[in-house]
Amino acid sequence: MTTQAVAHADSRRLTIVRTDDARVRADPNPTQAFARAVRDGLLARPRTLPFPYFYDEVGSALFEQICRIPEYYLTRTEDAILREHASAMIDGWTAPPTMVELGSGSAEKTRRLIAATLLRHGRLHYVPIDVSASAVDDSARALVKRFSALRVTAYVGDYLQSLAEIAARVPGPKLLVFLGSSLGNYEPEAAALLLAALAKVMGPDDRLLIGTDLAKSASVLEAAYDDAQGVTARFNRNILVRINRELGADFAPERFNHQAVYREDRERVEMHLVSQEDQVVNIPAADLTVRFARGDSIHTENSHKYTPASLLDLAGRGGFAEEASWTDPRGWFRVQRWRLRTLMGT
Repeated sequence: MTTQAVAHADSRRLTIVRTDDARVRADPNPTQAFARAVRDGLLARPRTLPFPYFYDEVGSALFEQICRIPEYYLTRTEDAILREHASAMIDGWTAPPTMVELGSGSAEKTRRLIAATLLRHGRLHYVPIDVSASAVDDSARALVKRFSALRVTAYVGDYLQSLAEIAARVPGPKLLVFLGSSLGNYEPEAAALLLAALAKVMGPDDRLLIGTDLAKSASVLEAAYDDAQGVTARFNRNILVRINRELGADFAPERFNHQAVYREDRERVEMHLVSQEDQVVNIPAADLTVRFARGDSIHTENSHKYTPASLLDLAGRGGFAEEASWTDPRGWFRVQRWRLRTLMGT
């Protein structure tokens, strides 16, 4: 782990910590780890690719574009909920809790929570976590410039390793923030395990604020993940570009169609890359040659959609109980605040 004090006018209020250094020491060749994940996924049936690898610098930038397209209602709807209810979401503490955000990205929506906390308490320590170094750096600098009473300690790395560091180094109550329906990328069992891991680093005065997308019509959902501008298609194909760049592969991304389909039986939107023709792809770093027939699919990502009942079930499996929730007038999106189930005998 390395810590960097940022050299500019607000440097006393901004620190960037790289927890991914420890991961690199544990696995000194991240390219090999990427190659193993790609090999395992493409040898599986159905073929898959690991979604965390979508968020390189290009992928993260494309996702920020996705959040602004007309069909992608999730960001606007969640932001409207935060705008309306931010003050209630940060209720319950006599002093400001440290605000820890998982997958912070640009932190645009989180600014509403930050502003509400500063208005009430006059100060705040904000701790964003993201795998994208550029996203962390850009957003952290912008935040300390905008909010003069804000202190930022930004972590570059994965959630759980960073949270362990934060739990050990940052005293006092914490509000963990997990927005954007990011939980929906995980399979239900993996989501419950992630929540249980979060619960292990939380104390009785901590809370988890989590945004989740709700189940709705296929026409709305499929348009959100297959926009007319083709931004989501570029995001999906970018994983092939990354495999070419980092693993020496010879994918022709334009020979794969982006496909998004809502599986109501599984309450999830599936994203696929579908081969337009018979083709052979070589991936030297993974010691792999893959033959695709026309119509063969690589299942790249899931986005699970929830009901209030399924969210309560998931909270319970992860060790949480719901304390409060907020939604939009259409009932399309939901933000909920959870506490540990062990509190008050629940």
